[in-house]
Amino acid sequence: MTQQQPEQDTAEQRAQESDAARRRRRAQFLRELNEAKELRDRVQPRRARAARMRQQMRMRTFRW
Repeated sequence: MTQQQPEQDTAEQRAQESDAARRRRRAQFLRELNEAKELRDRVQPRRARAARMRQQMRMRTFRW
């Protein structure tokens, strides 16, 4: 019977991953997220306007 090597856990895989690759994936994700938000705002203008108003109210009542 042969012993199989244990699979690497996710922490080791993350440690081996280069920062450049992680930053590239993150940038791609953020671009797609922004694009999806813009599309949603165009498709649902009333909801987008209400969300902007809520955000403005949050910012007005925020204490520095």
